[in-house]
Amino acid sequence: MKEWKRWLPGAVISIGLIIAILSVVDLKAMVAAIRNANYVRLSIGLAIGFVWMAIRGMVWWTLLRNRGTFKDVFWSLSAGYLLNNVLPFRLGELGRAFLLSRKSDLKFMEILPTVVIERVVDLGFSAALLLAALPFVVNVEGADRAAYIVGAVVLAGLLAMYILARTHQWALDLFHKLSARWPLLQHAGGSFLESFFAGLSVLTDGWLFLRFLFWMTVNWGTAIISYYFIITSFFPEATVVWAMFGLGMAAFGGAIPSLPGAVGTFEGVYTYAMTVLSGDESTSFAVALTTRFYNYLNSMVLGAIGLSIQGQTLSGVYQQLMNLRNKQSND
Repeated sequence: MKEWKRWLPGAVISIGLIIAILSVVDLKAMVAAIRNANYVRLSIGLAIGFVWMAIRGMVWWTLLRNRGTFKDVFWSLSAGYLLNNVLPFRLGELGRAFLLSRKSDLKFMEILPTVVIERVVDLGFSAALLLAALPFVVNVEGADRAAYIVGAVVLAGLLAMYILARTHQWALDLFHKLSARWPLLQHAGGSFLESFFAGLSVLTDGWLFLRFLFWMTVNWGTAIISYYFIITSFFPEATVVWAMFGLGMAAFGGAIPSLPGAVGTFEGVYTYAMTVLSGDESTSFAVALTTRFYNYLNSMVLGAIGLSIQGQTLSGVYQQLMNLRNKQSND
């Protein structure tokens, strides 16, 4: 019952957005747009998506200080993206950390901070894309304010994690002092914090963090190119700004509570972004659905291979994650 209550708000938002989209688009025009798309450009955009996934693997491997093998990191990441598309509450983020902990000598709580850092910086890049694209986009009131707010929150979050990483020994000593009366809590919590702080230590290594930002920049640049090819398959007049604006909006849409895989929210914000730029709701919806297919193609193909290589199944990983969460709650 508790899980249902947590799941319900996202489902309501997703279903509401889907109904809203279907009420304004012409489905016949949308189907015609898909039929008349430039499939050569679409194929290029979809192929670049697989390159994007490999570069994203380099992003995470860099954050992990190249520990573990790139192969294990890549397939764990791919499986995590698949899990995000089919499981609620973005369990894929926990799932990839869990899967990698089983394939390497890295601890789960040592891996998890790198996922947090990666996602926080992702939000920063999405805010930067929006701010860069907005001067060329009209009729989008409040988007610049939202981008500035997100950017400020991202910087504050990174600063807080940096301070925590720099003062980790003080934080550990304080925890041990406060938990002295509860030996079990002190032991479990101390081990948890030590692993967590070890994962945050990447923020205190300037050269390593610059390498991470380099690969993250390449990764987002690759995504822009891929989105550009997909968009121009439907709108030949589109520019790179369209891809930047659409990608930035899509990233924010992924942060809205929704059904697994941002169903409804992704289509809603992406259709809106393309409509603002083109004035054509139906073709914009066709672009959103095609981009959705692009996202699913990457995650389903590579994720299924990743799970197979690790000898896992979707239901098996979900059950193990629930057991892990219950264990953490009981501890």
